[in-house]
Amino acid sequence: MTGRIVVVTGGTAGVGRAAVREFAAAGYDVAILARGAAGLEAAEEEVRAAGRRALAVAVDVADNEAVDRAAARVEHELGPIDVWVNSAFAGSLAYFWDTTDEEFRRMTEVTYLGQVNGTRAALARMRGLDEGVVVNVCSAMAYRAIPLQSAYCGAKHAVKGFTESVATELAHTGSRVRVCMVQLPGVNTPQFSWNLNKMRHRPRPVAPVFQPELAARAIRFVAEHRRRNIWVGISTAYTILGERMAPLLVRAYLARAGVTGQQSRADLPRHGANLFVLCDDDADRGAHGAFDDEARSRDVVLWASMHRTALAVGSAAAVLRLRRARRRRRR
Repeated sequence: MTGRIVVVTGGTAGVGRAAVREFAAAGYDVAILARGAAGLEAAEEEVRAAGRRALAVAVDVADNEAVDRAAARVEHELGPIDVWVNSAFAGSLAYFWDTTDEEFRRMTEVTYLGQVNGTRAALARMRGLDEGVVVNVCSAMAYRAIPLQSAYCGAKHAVKGFTESVATELAHTGSRVRVCMVQLPGVNTPQFSWNLNKMRHRPRPVAPVFQPELAARAIRFVAEHRRRNIWVGISTAYTILGERMAPLLVRAYLARAGVTGQQSRADLPRHGANLFVLCDDDADRGAHGAFDDEARSRDVVLWASMHRTALAVGSAAAVLRLRRARRRRRR
């Protein structure tokens, strides 16, 4: 994949930052689209340290025209875009009735319309070449919403529906351009240090917690393989499957444990709320949050999905061997 070009929105922190590192290490030239100056500078330096070309562009993904201008700049300075990753978002920990109209709209504009704007800018360039991949970073919460995150959950539900619709339109027109998704669990990122928080205690990810490098690995995998959707984390699997099989039980469990499960009494770092104020403009926040001591670096669900062909062949071979052994015993 050496020499290919990827754009990562929200590439200064968390999953986006881990994706920047993942693609650079794999030989991609990387464009980072985000707001914070310090984060942009640090991410750009990491790509160059990996021996690849880098371009940092300060842009608010909620501004459609600004995103399109950023895409044009990437093409001009780096070349045609092969992969576009929509990872930027803004979130909160608050009851819906405590969330103002302005706050709710801002979270929706960044988390949902930011992915719409990024997809629009990418397809405007990829469809003419009839090649390219858009990866929309989504969440288990696109299938089962949880309390205290109504704006984020609503946005992720919208991203899922939007992505499925656009993918179907591309298939109808015979386009080779792909639009796909990655569904994430609770991830150890700086978001919990700068989410809008109106609860008594500090925000924390829903356990079990996973490291952002797992998400980055999944993002690159779907970009390089013909996958429509991929899950990361055992919790993503049981959330989605549980919602399909027993939605009332899942709702009852979340009503009982979902609020306390997203709060911590620990003295965790806080950098303010990043809805309207930049939290990585003066200081780089990196990919990891404050939960390294409990975050998992391995995931059987992602591993199985990435190796599903080999697992299917191995399972088929095992079944054949079992049948042959039974036939021999009968003889």
